[in-house]
Amino acid sequence: MEATSKIPAHDTNCLNLYPKSQACPRPKPGESAGGCAFDGAQITLLPIADAAHLVHGPAACIANSWESRGSLSSGPRLSDYGFGTALSERDIIFGAEGKLAAGIDYIAERFAPPAIFVYATCVTALIGEDLDAVCGEATSRLGLPVIPVNSPGFIGSKNLGNRLAGEALMQYVIGRSELDDTLPPSGVNLLGEYNIAGEMWEIEKLMNRAGLSIRSRITGDGRFKEIGRAHRARVNMVVCSRALLGLAKRMEQSYGIPFFEGSFYGAKETSYSLRQMAYLLNDRDTELKVDRLVEREEARVAEELKPYRRLFKGKKAVLYTGGVKSWSVISALNELGISVVGVGTNKSTAEDVGRIVDRIGENAEFIAEGGAKRILKAVKDRKADMIIAGGRNMYVSLKERIPFVDINQERHTAYAGYDGLLRLAEQIRHALQHPVWKLAERAAPWEEAGEAYER
Repeated sequence: MEATSKIPAHDTNCLNLYPKSQACPRPKPGESAGGCAFDGAQITLLPIADAAHLVHGPAACIANSWESRGSLSSGPRLSDYGFGTALSERDIIFGAEGKLAAGIDYIAERFAPPAIFVYATCVTALIGEDLDAVCGEATSRLGLPVIPVNSPGFIGSKNLGNRLAGEALMQYVIGRSELDDTLPPSGVNLLGEYNIAGEMWEIEKLMNRAGLSIRSRITGDGRFKEIGRAHRARVNMVVCSRALLGLAKRMEQSYGIPFFEGSFYGAKETSYSLRQMAYLLNDRDTELKVDRLVEREEARVAEELKPYRRLFKGKKAVLYTGGVKSWSVISALNELGISVVGVGTNKSTAEDVGRIVDRIGENAEFIAEGGAKRILKAVKDRKADMIIAGGRNMYVSLKERIPFVDINQERHTAYAGYDGLLRLAEQIRHALQHPVWKLAERAAPWEEAGEAYER
């Protein structure tokens, strides 16, 4: 269809993604099945805080990701607005390109943003709305970037939407600011870091202490023009490989920026990432600063974790998350002395699974597809002491009297960096020692009263 004509053929043609003997997989709606491409694109782009984000589709699509993530901003809050065209049946029958153009004009006049991202949805793609033409005409008429994001939900998973958002950044944003900059490239781009619960601010403080600077945040607490200058960085760190690894590869091809995949969950992973930045920057003074910082922080954290390690000795956990967290949180838990006996892999790449095996071996239970039944079975079979997963699994855990720690993007506690590891330890301690478990061990009132209560 015309509305999805800009999507790369290798992403939209199921015959290229699956063997000829296998038909295209049926769509699996809902967050538990991995979400949709539209959801993934919004997850990646909504953290650009000073830009406007306009959803071209029915009203229900506007609320799909809006205000459901823990990404924080230190300044502009324009991305908090839920802009949408709210299509009706009449719009679907007769077309709504005029309504879209009017919505773009309203946002430009009322809010004067540096850019407007316009998202296609299943409905607008199916009825053939020409998003590229409307956005191109608005860009020329208004003199500000109006960027089409062609990622309707039906074309694939949330992870595909992440990648298509990266393609939109590469095509319309990166390299479009300060192209005449005569200063040498500097700093590090953080790709796939969404500043959940303010985690990126913690990392930025660490980097500044080591003499490392951030060129662009892609996209947590990001700014449109800052991302436009991302091509002037010297190093790309891919924090979430499943989301924006393709963008890092494209930037290496186009601008010669080397990249590596890293994590900030756990002291060892944080130290590795900082050292890798300094190494790729090829600055000996910075390497020495990083080494001194890492030694001090690791010694401090090791001392503060001693009480927790005694408490956690012999404890086992089932970790149900995905992507980079599927292996990097394992590293953090191992440092705390907690064994991971089951792990979710439904949103992990083959490389992620390889890293999981390196950290916990092949004897752990790999949960390829979710659902409370599978998670609870892993807990009971492996005699786990806790579940560490996303918020949607919290109530199942509590009903089954299993201690629970929230690890996903809706949370409000930052776990990245050295101090983040200490916070994770405290959250796990709180989950294991919460007073509610003593109450849960007591017999029910009718069991305590016996026959007299029944009479």
